This record gives sequence, C-alpha cells and structure tokens, in this order.
Amino acid sequence: MWEQYNIYSRTNYTFDPTPSPYNITPEQVNATHKPFSVFDGCEHMVEGILFDLIVQCFNIAVGVPANILVIAILIRNKHEPTTSDIFLGCLAFMDAYFGLMVPISFLNFYHWRSKQGWMAMKFSYGVKDTSGPLFLSCICLDRFVAVLFPIAFGQLKAIKYRISLSVFVLCLTFAYASAKMIGGLPNFEKVFTGEILATFAWMVVCNLSILWALKRSRGAGKDEMHPMKKKAFKMVLSLLAIIVCNYLPPVALFPFQDHYSPMAFICYVQPVGFAFLNISSTIQPLIYLSRLEKVPFLPQSFLKRFSCKEKKEPSPA
Repeated sequence: MWEQYNIYSRTNYTFDPTPSPYNITPEQVNATHKPFSVFDGCEHMVEGILFDLIVQCFNIAVGVPANILVIAILIRNKHEPTTSDIFLGCLAFMDAYFGLMVPISFLNFYHWRSKQGWMAMKFSYGVKDTSGPLFLSCICLDRFVAVLFPIAFGQLKAIKYRISLSVFVLCLTFAYASAKMIGGLPNFEKVFTGEILATFAWMVVCNLSILWALKRSRGAGKDEMHPMKKKAFKMVLSLLAIIVCNYLPPVALFPFQDHYSPMAFICYVQPVGFAFLNISSTIQPLIYLSRLEKVPFLPQSFLKRFSCKEKKEPSPA
C-alpha cells in the first residue's frame, strides 16, 4: 500500500496502484531528479487543479492584503471592540498565514525540495482545515447567544471568556495540524470529514435560528425592523452565505469518497472541494470590510472609485 500525498491531498489516502508520478512522498521528492509538476498523475484531468491554482493565486493577490487590513483595523479599534473581534482577528491571522505559505510551498516543490518545507506545507493545510470552521463557529455562537439569550450574553460579555475559547480553538488547531504534519495516523481523513460536517451543521442551524429570531422581533404593528437588528440580520445573512458557498461543496463531496475512482477523487473532487474552502480566506475579510461605513488606511478617492454606491443627483426641475 502506498501512502499518497500531493499538493492537492491534504489528508493521506491509501490506495493500491502501481508506483506512478502522483505517488509523491517527501523522500521521493528529495530522491527523484524528475522536474516536479502539480499535474503529476492528472495530465489528462487538469481542470480541477487549474481551478484550485487560480483560487490560490487570488488568495495571494487579494486575500493576504485584505486579511492584514482587517487585523490592522481591529488593532486600531481595540478601545471600542465588539464581542466577536478576537475571533475575527484570529481568523484573519490564520488566513493570512495560510495565504503566505502558498508561494513558500511552490518554492519548496520547484527549488528547495526540502522535507522540512513539505512538513511546513502540511502544517499550514492543517491550520486552514481547522481554524476557519472553528472560528466561524465561535462567531456564530457569539451572535446566537447575543440574539436568543441576551441576559446570559450580558453576563458573559467579559473578554476573558472569548480569550479562553480562542486559546482552546488554537490548541485544537495546532494539535490537528501537528498530527497532519507527522502523518501516518490510521483513518485520519475521517477527522476532517467529521469536523467539517459537524461545524457546517452547527453554523447553518445557528444562523437560521438567529435570522428567524430577528425576523420575529419586530415591534407590534411595525413592518420595519429596528435599524440595529436589521444590521445584525444582514451580518448573519452574509455569514450564512459564506458558510453555504465555501463549506457546502466539501461537505457534499468528501463523505462519498468511496464512490469515486482514486484518480477522479485526487484530480477533480479534492482540488475543487478544497478550492471552495480556500477561497474563504479572501471572501471572509472582504465581507467584513464591505460592512464598514469607512475603511481606515485607504484614501477616500480609492474607496469611491470601487464603491458600488452612487450618489443620486437631483433631477432637473
């Protein structure tokens, strides 16, 4: 049995093919003199890999600067924080780290060919697999308690509770990433499948409950929602859209791994599923920035040029 791992395989899947170029291990990377190609073994099925490459380039060009900007804004507003800021900051930091690791990974594939670089890449994939779903779940939990249990939320508003939860999530993230980096654990891919299914189900139920509660919270005889509740409604709705768009494809595809051929799973299902997961590193900070009335550190002329809002000019009499 060969332990497979390539650039698009974040978990170790075991099949029983004859040795071929896509059965790449760190030792084989160092031993072989054949130039590395991201399409090894998928030369006739490149569409899924090309799609993921485009997403990774987009993350580097847009996602990394956007996440750094989010971190800078959160630090600037530290004297007037919201309850979810610590979760947003951790999420932005992890996504920025993951984006910065992509060019380092390619340098290792094409130039360094180092086992340590390979392990660092696997660690970064483990961080992305775990930190995104868990910190989004923390944000959902924070909004869920705030809307449905306001009295309990007032009692748990102290920052120490969110710091403790963030430390717990970071410990889980680094434990999972370390296990992925070391490798060799039996049925390890099922941990990721179980995690993504559980967090996806929690986030969807949580956000739907929040939306339902906000919809029903209109005052007697009022058709319009309170402005603050309307703002919260839009925020939760955008969060739900992120969850469904980015996490539904892997949730829908990965549990049925046994129904695909090994090549179809490696060349099509994995890269496409993880591409939707990876693009969340760009969509999440952009959604956060779009909700701000004013984005600091950027000139107003720049914002007006890319703003979708147009000022209404008075119609001539």
